[in-house]
Amino acid sequence: MKNLILLDHYYSPSELEDQIRVFVDYYNHDRYPEALENVTPADVYYGRNFEVLERRVQIKQKTMILRRKHNRNLRLAEKAGKVYMNTETLS
Repeated sequence: MKNLILLDHYYSPSELEDQIRVFVDYYNHDRYPEALENVTPADVYYGRNFEVLERRVQIKQKTMILRRKHNRNLRLAEKAGKVYMNTETLS
């Protein structure tokens, strides 16, 4: 924080207070520290951390199922001699 605040020149106390408020908001709502299992401090404070972690588990499980299905289809296509590229994976 010190480095961010000291880089700019503030010409009134209200400017400095506004920048400190912006930084505190970022720190509490947009950072994902490893010490808090990569959830924001606000999520922990308001008790949403377990919901966030459970949602991540669900997303990961769904992603793994889709990956396995996609890879299985690629292997089957290679065996059948129909090697193709999905246009969705190119973008």
